[in-house]
Amino acid sequence: MLRNLGPPDLPILRSLMSQDPLVNLFVEYRVEATQLQPRWLGGNIWGYFEDGELVSACHAAANLVPVEATPAAIEVFAEHALRTGTACSSIVGLDSAVLGLWEWLEERWGPARSPRPVQPFLVIDNDGPLEPDPRVRRVVMDEFDVLYPACVAMFTEEVGLDPEGASKTGYRARVAQLISQGWSFAIIEDGEVLFKAEIGAATSRGCQVQGVYVRPDLRGQGVAAHAMAAVVQQARALIAPAVTLYVNDHNVAARRTYDRVGFRQTATFATILL
Repeated sequence: MLRNLGPPDLPILRSLMSQDPLVNLFVEYRVEATQLQPRWLGGNIWGYFEDGELVSACHAAANLVPVEATPAAIEVFAEHALRTGTACSSIVGLDSAVLGLWEWLEERWGPARSPRPVQPFLVIDNDGPLEPDPRVRRVVMDEFDVLYPACVAMFTEEVGLDPEGASKTGYRARVAQLISQGWSFAIIEDGEVLFKAEIGAATSRGCQVQGVYVRPDLRGQGVAAHAMAAVVQQARALIAPAVTLYVNDHNVAARRTYDRVGFRQTATFATILL
């Protein structure tokens, strides 16, 4: 049985997400931030029950994100998405669940704009072996206009879309929100962003790095590794004890950087950009 979860379901959903708290970090962050109120969630959390027990869930808002999804749940989630006309910009999560959903959805939702079927999911829960770059620090709101072009450049390069295309105001608000939360880190010199990264989601047990960017003329010079070591150190001290991210398998340079920092692969994600 499938139904939308609401505030009374928070205890059972928390129990489900705790089966793999780092893999399920994004959904837990959204659940705790919204307390399962649809007006704040911007969508719903679908719960799949067997014999009255919640065994799987799926975040269905701007992104479709399965949680502990069994094969039976994947089929039910896909059928529900098609039946209700659910729309989203991406499907992201463990590769087995995401690719399973896409098998059901591709005929109606495809072709995908950018399928990314192999994305190592990486975790670090110590400060790692590298000396952190002392120039990395939290960005302050007065530096918004300096940081913002780098955010647009990173998003356009990584996702293949202009983040201002649908709503310039919305993307600016998101960048400002991350700065105000103390979740935006950068090296800024002479009014230029040399490196930046953000924490996109966090819980009491972990946080997720996104938006890693090095100014193009500095790439290949080892800037990213020591800068990321600093982000890890500061994020662990200020936000959560474990730092996670996922990276495209074909991005050899990034994977080498994260290896140097001390990240280890614990799972494999996949993303279908629509």
